[in-house]
Amino acid sequence: MADSVPRFTDVDLETDALPVAGRTRIFKPSDASIESARPVERKRTLSSTIDLPLLVLFGLLLAVGSLMIYSATFDWSSQDFGSDTYIFMQHVRNMTIGGVAFLLLTFINYRVWKRFVVILLLGTIGTLIAVLVFSDYTFGARRAFLDGSYQPGELAELMIVIYMAAWLSSKNARVASIMYGLIPFIVIIGVVGGLVALQPDISTTMTIFIVAGLMFFLAGANVLHLTGVLGFMGVAGYILMEVFGYAQERVGFYIAGLTDLTQANYHAQQAMIAFLNGGWWGVGLGQGRQKFQALPTPHTDSIFAVIGEELGFIGAGFVIALFVLLVIRGLQIARRAHDPFGSLIAAGVTLWIVTKALMNIAVMVNLIPSTGVALPFISYGGSSLITVMAGAGLLMSVARKTALENSPEGRTARAPDDRGWGNRWTRLSSHSNRRSAHGSSPRP
Repeated sequence: MADSVPRFTDVDLETDALPVAGRTRIFKPSDASIESARPVERKRTLSSTIDLPLLVLFGLLLAVGSLMIYSATFDWSSQDFGSDTYIFMQHVRNMTIGGVAFLLLTFINYRVWKRFVVILLLGTIGTLIAVLVFSDYTFGARRAFLDGSYQPGELAELMIVIYMAAWLSSKNARVASIMYGLIPFIVIIGVVGGLVALQPDISTTMTIFIVAGLMFFLAGANVLHLTGVLGFMGVAGYILMEVFGYAQERVGFYIAGLTDLTQANYHAQQAMIAFLNGGWWGVGLGQGRQKFQALPTPHTDSIFAVIGEELGFIGAGFVIALFVLLVIRGLQIARRAHDPFGSLIAAGVTLWIVTKALMNIAVMVNLIPSTGVALPFISYGGSSLITVMAGAGLLMSVARKTALENSPEGRTARAPDDRGWGNRWTRLSSHSNRRSAHGSSPRP
């Protein structure tokens, strides 16, 4: 009698089991059907590791930049080179090189770079010294090799992000300590930032100081120590102004322009005229007038003013919104990373990109003194564009590795890649990361 009672059991995921007449008949899929399903599964797994929102943001920024660079250079390119697309195609070439760097760094595990971080930093310091010794003066500065195509200062910004992430996440980094935290931090940014300042390149120096300071804070630095760092940065800024007359002149024009825009420097005045011409909706793509010999370097430093004139407040606001979304997404990736090196490198790259964007935009609306910072992904550039796209690849690599480790296979196979963190954690940590630090696997 007991045999006639139907029994209900879990159906195996790999088989199809159906109760028929008190018995269970098992249907097994053929080997051909399993093999045909595997490529689809692999393809789905690969696509699921790519952070689509981040990829869309990068694509939109590059698309806007390409449109605006062509608009800003077609007349100049036609007059000087006989083709309205000559300069634009150079930008496409640089963007292609940057795309290769982006793809390589996306699919290489970002944790690999931690092993070589000292060599990378020493190599960067070597190039910063070499540019001071061997490069030619251009506009009163020694900043670049290869006729301005390669600027070591741009690479130094990214390298300081990678090095700071590796150092701050290491076993021996006692960030809240003066001897093992504050002093090494000042030495690191002092050496790199000082070499960049000697070129002189004040804007890149300030970018290095700001981004490194923010990463130091996120890693758990003592607030009083950070106050000391801000004081150090203030003193360094004052010394730079005294040593380099052009910086003091820019600050003087900036202060005068705060109360009377007509007393601001020429660059700021022309940028404000471009924004006033654009109004809400702009004069139309390609129809701007300020780019014709009024705005200095309309395809690089002044590209945001060209956007404001041709696409108006709406277009400029759209670009700002893209960077805001990039901050949100980048910090989300940083919080979800399974190791502190990944968290800090994602946060560092995000803050680096956005700091450069804020500095460029703030100059155009006369909120800070004039600096020579390109607008990331949008301005024309060689080393600047390629370096930013390489940083974007690092950020995507952190997102991709986190997605892989959140998969069922990743959770069972994952081993701690960063064994030096111990039980210490940072201001960047989330609840799941705290659990991970104590030995529990985080939920996907």
